[in-house]
Amino acid sequence: MHPEMHPSAALKKPRQNLIFRLLKQWQIQAMALFGIMFVLVFNYAPMFGIIIAFKKADYSVNLMRSITEAPWVGWDYFKEFILDYQFRDILLNTVGLNLLQLLINFPAPIIFAILISEIAHKRFKKLVQSISYFPHFISWIVFGGIIINMLSVETGVVVSALLKLGIISEPVSLLGEPNAFWPLIIITSIIKGLGWGSIIYLAAITSIDPTLYEAATIDGAGRFRRIWHITLPSISGTIIVFFLLSVSNLLNSSFDQLWVFQTPLNLERSEVIDTFVYKIGITQMRYSYTTAVGLFKSAVALILLAGGHLISKKVAGRGIF
Repeated sequence: MHPEMHPSAALKKPRQNLIFRLLKQWQIQAMALFGIMFVLVFNYAPMFGIIIAFKKADYSVNLMRSITEAPWVGWDYFKEFILDYQFRDILLNTVGLNLLQLLINFPAPIIFAILISEIAHKRFKKLVQSISYFPHFISWIVFGGIIINMLSVETGVVVSALLKLGIISEPVSLLGEPNAFWPLIIITSIIKGLGWGSIIYLAAITSIDPTLYEAATIDGAGRFRRIWHITLPSISGTIIVFFLLSVSNLLNSSFDQLWVFQTPLNLERSEVIDTFVYKIGITQMRYSYTTAVGLFKSAVALILLAGGHLISKKVAGRGIF
């Protein structure tokens, strides 16, 4: 600071520079403002309704009055959910299925992105990318309907192929087999989301300095060594962030996917928290109970995210922020 400059002037200068930058970038700030307003209106404003998880609300009267004037019941709805006779099986299904997806589905887009980045022929590379992206844009209702037809006992190509290969001795309904439900969810999730999930990793790979690969090639490093020592370390930050977000979602399931493939015969393995909440909370208009379960899931997700962040900081030296 100049010796003759007053301290208050020194404080005003950064503030004036900030205002000047905001005015200069008013178009970008205006676009960002819409995003902020969207988050405030649709993510933060509805959080006021969380209090109904602790109230016995009567939804036959005015909604706002039922929220503000309903009697408090404390932790009753949380206890009801935890003490439910289905809670153990539902929790095991939810955590078990999501853990399998974390172990199998999470690394799949990373491997796929690396394989695509290694394709030298540009046209073939674009063709593979386009084919892999396409299933993402089909809704689970349509995509699930195609899979259900393929698994049909009478006309399904999957059952007939398994019979010809000798894997099964007689036609079986795979949708009616509880033990086949989890593999079905994992396989269909990979088919539908593999290409789309690889986009962010492809973007991270393309930002790697090409001279690193050139230097490694000169030093005699093969393709797999370049991948192991250059590609993976360079995108490790992206991998860690998405891994921590996936860990925090261990109690969240793809409702659309599960609802399409769920049948009374496979309910033993297909009933998870999201489908249970829909059946008990939404269809029976037990919104307080549903909110309590949702808050329970959010609390667990926050704990998992914070715990994963701390472990990642200690082990890998990187976290989500």
